[in-house]
Amino acid sequence: MPRFVTHSRPISAQHPLTEFYREEFVKHHRCLQQHRAYFSESAITDVEAALTRILGQLEQLCSKDDADEVVSRLLKKFDVVTGLSAWSDPRHSH
Repeated sequence: MPRFVTHSRPISAQHPLTEFYREEFVKHHRCLQQHRAYFSESAITDVEAALTRILGQLEQLCSKDDADEVVSRLLKKFDVVTGLSAWSDPRHSH
């Protein structure tokens, strides 16, 4: 099983957009790990495999003309699973 680097890395001046998106995907992974008990092992494995694949292709994705649209769509799909935006959106706090 692939391992995730969950600590922050310095942001590259050459690729700040890539690093920003990389951190967003890592946040989804952290959220998934924190709520691991609520998911089947198969679901965890599938999501981690998808995250690994995306992180491995992130530089290529960010170099495309429609990078913002494509990566934003991917992040929204992960958000459906992790619910991260609900946790970080101050409008949803009590």
